Amino acid sequence: MIIEEIEIDEQIGEVGRILSKQERKRGLLIHVLQQIQENDGYLQEEVLRRLSKNLNISLAEIYSVASFYKMFHFKPRGRKIVRVCLGTACYVRGSKKILTTLEEEFGIKNGETTEDLAMTLETVGCIGCCGLAPVTMINEEIIGEIGTKKIEGIVNAIKEE
Repeated sequence: MIIEEIEIDEQIGEVGRILSKQERKRGLLIHVLQQIQENDGYLQEEVLRRLSKNLNISLAEIYSVASFYKMFHFKPRGRKIVRVCLGTACYVRGSKKILTTLEEEFGIKNGETTEDLAMTLETVGCIGCCGLAPVTMINEEIIGEIGTKKIEGIVNAIKEE
């Protein structure tokens, strides 16, 4: 087929008819998963089962898509999401000690949530504030130049809530 002979409207029309069926539902999947997580805080199995039936998409495919993206979570998360930067600048300035202190104080490891849902602890590759290293984020608040006193303040602030 010669490119000049391709009728664009005709080709797009055919694609449109194909997408108007099952693919259109698949196209909505990520947006729907985002809405579910925003409403519920995480992706519950029962909700995903209902979604599978409503969209006529296999549960395995839904889990495949959701588990591919780090933004989706299958367990409840804490009210405080604490992200410790382990990028090079932060690491050489002591971020590993911050992570270890938080793990010990709250009895959880990276990726876990406290039983009372007060905090979820995560690590990130870089927050983008290398000049303030070591850096940690609590929800959307960036805390830089963390030393012993600041880490104690972070621990106390999380425990007080």
